[in-house]
Amino acid sequence: MKKITFLILSITILASCSGVKKTQSFLSDGNYDAAINRSVEALKTNKTSKGKQEYVYLLEEAFAKAKEKDLRNIDMLEKSNNPANFEKIYNTYLQLENRQERIRPLLPLPLLHEKRNAIFPFDDYSNSITKTREALSKYLYDNSKGLMKQNNKMSFRQAYDDLAYLDQLNPNYKDVKKLMEEALFRGTDFVYVYTKNETNMIIPARLQSDLLDFSTFGLNDKWTVYHNNKVKEIKYDFGMIVNFRQINISPEQVKEREFIKEKQIVDGQKPLLDANGNQTKDEKGNVIMVDNLKTVRATIYEFKQYKAAQVTAKVDYIDFRTNQLIDAFPLSSEFVFEYIYANYNGDKNACDADYLQYFGRRAVPFPSNEQMVYDSGEDLKAKLKSIITRNKFRR
Repeated sequence: MKKITFLILSITILASCSGVKKTQSFLSDGNYDAAINRSVEALKTNKTSKGKQEYVYLLEEAFAKAKEKDLRNIDMLEKSNNPANFEKIYNTYLQLENRQERIRPLLPLPLLHEKRNAIFPFDDYSNSITKTREALSKYLYDNSKGLMKQNNKMSFRQAYDDLAYLDQLNPNYKDVKKLMEEALFRGTDFVYVYTKNETNMIIPARLQSDLLDFSTFGLNDKWTVYHNNKVKEIKYDFGMIVNFRQINISPEQVKEREFIKEKQIVDGQKPLLDANGNQTKDEKGNVIMVDNLKTVRATIYEFKQYKAAQVTAKVDYIDFRTNQLIDAFPLSSEFVFEYIYANYNGDKNACDADYLQYFGRRAVPFPSNEQMVYDSGEDLKAKLKSIITRNKFRR
């Protein structure tokens, strides 16, 4: 028991020493907040124990140096008189405030050897935070309105992001909500999607409808919206055309084949015979019985109904602003109808278990050409989604 206690104590001391050295390393490297965080975590338990004294000294020193560094940076940023620095100043004041709040619950922290409490000169930064938040809010607001006057989509997108940050920073500030709606709308690329039929066949209307139902694609994002019906008030930036180029449908075929299946099956039991044809017995004198195997045979007459449809298309990306082709991607799909039915002469047990399902079936009507083309739609839709996902209009 004493050995276990000594081992646990040794491990605890080693871990504590390692933690102190790491904290000292952070402090030496100027990574003051890492040193503070590590010290705070160590002091959350048994903060008055002698083993934690080193952390108290390190926390006192790291706090003083971190505060001095932040205040020096704020002074330098304010002297630059650059409004773009308001965010850095604001965040630094928040950092000063948050650092104090991390330490406050631990106070007081006694330094036993010096018979005093560690010194942490806290300040009230609330007025500075409020003042810089207002200055930053005004800068973001004015800068966003300036970006929106540039009247290009990238500027609208930047303005939206700045306004969203402003709304989080200072909710209900002026007409920010209204400006965000405008920036979002005017920064969005609207894509008109439609189909063209260059084949000599009629494309099922429901296939075209399903293919262009982008609500099921989940492709609309913050800055790209797809429409398959034009909206009068919207000026479309891009077009995506699904050109059906060729549809090939095979003839309806019934393929026949005849084959024989054989299998050994168990048909009761029989005595085990030795080399001389005599029955063998076990040590108790009982006749040893074994499975009686017999060979069964069946002639199978199989009929396979077969029909295939292949649809090939091309997806064109068009820039409506220049009326130029941006890119084109091949799109193809194949749907196969296959149905098997069969009958037999002999013993059907000669067949594999998974083949028995075909017995008792009868021929079924072949799907129409239109149905075959429509049934290729799910595969086409998945491939179209893949093309759009991998190839954005703006790169």
